[in-house]
Amino acid sequence: MAQNSFTTTTAGVPVASDEHSRTIGPDGPVVLHDVYLIEKLAQFNRERVPERIVHAKGGGAFGTLTVTEDVSAYTRAALFQPGVKTDMLARFSSVAGELGSPDTWRDVRGFALKFYTSEGNYDIVGNNTPVFFIRDGIKFPDFIRSQKRLPDTHLRDLDMQWDFWTLSPESAHQVTYLMGDRGLPAAWRHMNGYGSHTYQWINAAGDKVWVKYHFHSQQSVKGLTNAQAAQIVATDTDFYLRDLFEAIERAEFPKWTVSIQVMPYEDAKNYRLNPFDLTKIWPHTDYPLIKVGEFELNRNPDNYFAQIEQAAFEPSNLVPGIDVSPDKMLLARVFAYADAHRYRIGSNYNELPVNRPKVDVHSYAKDGHLRHFYNDAKVPVYAPNSFDGPKADPVRAAEGKGWQSDGEMVRAAYTLRSDDDDFSQPGKLVRDVFDDAQRARLVETLVGQYHGLKHPLVRERFLWYWRNIDPGTANRIEAKVLQPTAAA
Repeated sequence: MAQNSFTTTTAGVPVASDEHSRTIGPDGPVVLHDVYLIEKLAQFNRERVPERIVHAKGGGAFGTLTVTEDVSAYTRAALFQPGVKTDMLARFSSVAGELGSPDTWRDVRGFALKFYTSEGNYDIVGNNTPVFFIRDGIKFPDFIRSQKRLPDTHLRDLDMQWDFWTLSPESAHQVTYLMGDRGLPAAWRHMNGYGSHTYQWINAAGDKVWVKYHFHSQQSVKGLTNAQAAQIVATDTDFYLRDLFEAIERAEFPKWTVSIQVMPYEDAKNYRLNPFDLTKIWPHTDYPLIKVGEFELNRNPDNYFAQIEQAAFEPSNLVPGIDVSPDKMLLARVFAYADAHRYRIGSNYNELPVNRPKVDVHSYAKDGHLRHFYNDAKVPVYAPNSFDGPKADPVRAAEGKGWQSDGEMVRAAYTLRSDDDDFSQPGKLVRDVFDDAQRARLVETLVGQYHGLKHPLVRERFLWYWRNIDPGTANRIEAKVLQPTAAA
């Protein structure tokens, strides 16, 4: 901005004073027709959009996805072709906390990616864990409310959280991750990310496979102890936000290796566990990782509000060669995320620079709140039409044929398969993946959680829950909470 620039209203009209309201004499009342005063106060009252219901506290940066391998046998999507580089935005966040909450509270971390591809925007909405707490979107509002605040005290409540979890055994896998080291990453740069859901990839010949995304930190995965996290809360509630911004300012650009698991389409019909169940992983022994490339974050936002707070990620942003799966949570999110943005930011949220695709938009969407891109008046506003308006192109869209499904309309859980219980995978996580030090930290965390519970029934179910996950862990918890003298 030039040094001799002058203040204007938002309409560009020059302003008489930055410091003094218009009054009747120096000591008199302020007049209502002080246009600039009214504009400043009214805009100030509205300079915050409603915060996200979940993932409110977060930060992010821009970067580039580079595909180094050839996975074109699995998808025709332009961004995943060999050698392609795609501009992108990543946003990291905490799930439960509000906008001002400390970064280092124990929580699952959001890991959302937006790719500005040559075929339109493609978004992956994931976490730093490969699974989730529930498998059906109808329980999502209840789950989130159990992690929020009580209506009377306005305090978060462990009884409420554990009441929901222990009444929802499918949560066990994710809760085990959350109570372990993944629940307190050392920094956003030092955590992995996962698409978590199962997606469908379609190649140029129309062949279909099922895929899961993995993003492995090249900075290594590190966690914090409970004591370290508590100390950071006391000194820097924006620890993760500061760490990412300052690392990029130092040109220490964080990178993640991008890999996929691929399941042949027919395998899903008879695999020993439901491959669309968001509470389960696909064992790597059955479906090993296949490298795709890497992404690097190398540019900080110029304006946090415009480029991070207003960024809108949604799994409904799909490009040709990628489609959804019968994952019930994914299908619910396809609606819910876009609808949340329409409420929070406005019906034309995709016209904001951070969300606008880097390809031409030919849409019949019309008017609405804050629309500022319009078609030429000669372009028809309806379809079909006889006047050269845009026409759908099924070949270009390469829309997937979905999957075969039949049966009566019901409200029921997934059909159980041979390995579809809720406790086997979290038990293996504790016994086979965690080392002795991680298991000790898990027990320490769970003992603290138990002591925070007040309701006897919830305490009883807490111990039942962990006994089902891993009897050894439950025994160590009981030794410390039920026989403190002997445990000491």
